[in-house]
Amino acid sequence: MTATSLSAGQCPFSNASEDFKPFDLADPFPFYQWARTNEPVFYAEKLGYYVVSRHDDVKAVFENWQTFSSENAQAPVRPFGEDARRVMREGGFTAYSGLSARIPPDHTRIRRALHRCFGPKRFQAIEPQIREIVATAIDAFEARGEVDFHKEFAYDVPALALFRLVGVPDEDVARVKAWGASRALLTWGELSDEAQIPHAHAMVEYWRYCREIVRKRHENATDDLPGDLVRLQQAGDPIDDDEIAGVLYSILFAGHETTTNLMSNSLRELLKRPAEWDRLVADPSLAMNAVDECLRFAPSVIVWRRRALADTEIRGVKIPRGANILLLQGSANRDEAVFADGESFDVNRTNADQHMSFGFGIHNCVGRQLARLELSIALQELGRRLPGLKLVADQPFEFMRIVSFRSPKALLVTWDRPAKAHAA
Repeated sequence: MTATSLSAGQCPFSNASEDFKPFDLADPFPFYQWARTNEPVFYAEKLGYYVVSRHDDVKAVFENWQTFSSENAQAPVRPFGEDARRVMREGGFTAYSGLSARIPPDHTRIRRALHRCFGPKRFQAIEPQIREIVATAIDAFEARGEVDFHKEFAYDVPALALFRLVGVPDEDVARVKAWGASRALLTWGELSDEAQIPHAHAMVEYWRYCREIVRKRHENATDDLPGDLVRLQQAGDPIDDDEIAGVLYSILFAGHETTTNLMSNSLRELLKRPAEWDRLVADPSLAMNAVDECLRFAPSVIVWRRRALADTEIRGVKIPRGANILLLQGSANRDEAVFADGESFDVNRTNADQHMSFGFGIHNCVGRQLARLELSIALQELGRRLPGLKLVADQPFEFMRIVSFRSPKALLVTWDRPAKAHAA
């Protein structure tokens, strides 16, 4: 059943708390649509969170950081077991957050420093490199006629682009990506105490790696993001080494993992609708608007978290002080009160950029420009070089079982091979 088919007579949902499945993100949208209409704010007993599904409510919570704190944004959904805590404690793991879980004044101070390094000049310099990375990735499989797009394109391309900004060598891509997967499972997954242990060891290695980058930049402040931050510190900017390492700890995960998922989710939705893909192929100038529609309709970050600092209410539902709140960005993005026919995908949608996929307010995603640029370049080049892309028929679409990130496991696509490939 698709979301657009829901009706009072057919709806499979009856109780929001019982029917909500936060770790199953294969197709949460029918439930989101039902919740917006029937219980736009509800308490999910098994998870222990108040869940918010409408666009204006999600936006209002993001905007009101004084009442709805971001301090739990990086807290594990399922608390660490004692063995995992011991591994991280004995390994010297002290990472907190780059920005997303910090509050003013620390958030303001660190974000101000980051903005001074992460400006338009950096993005102008990186665009030709992104195009080169995308072209090289397509070169590797163009003649084959079929590929797992998630594994052979989306997995590496955003990481290679981001790491050029951060100064991480290409040979470290695999292990940094693996650390990112461990972080996602530990923070937003439902791992057992025993299953957490190897990922805890990975987090110790990840944190040491981030701190080592900072140490090396003190020896040689290279022309990259950590080098810029160290130079600012040495010039008197109030940011310390652990805070710089914390920025890297966040960016080396969120700066590519979310874009990896966004690329796969976006291409899947476009190819499910051949007319939309053909429209984009015929008019590459639509790419940036198509990016916003993909962010709206098929985001990689589908929910985020906040904590109430005072007794309050959302849409008439009383929220006690200390309560955890789950914001359904993937639901807000399809709210019919903002997006006409919100369950339909349209690369020409005029207000797609009102999506909540980058958050809102003081914590809106600092890497949003980079993510949009990467996806727009990818769509343009794929459309130019592989205009006949199609989904492999009857493939299963499976996603990691984690809250927050809608992370596909594979995306198989096919196309007609060039004539020279047939001749060979």
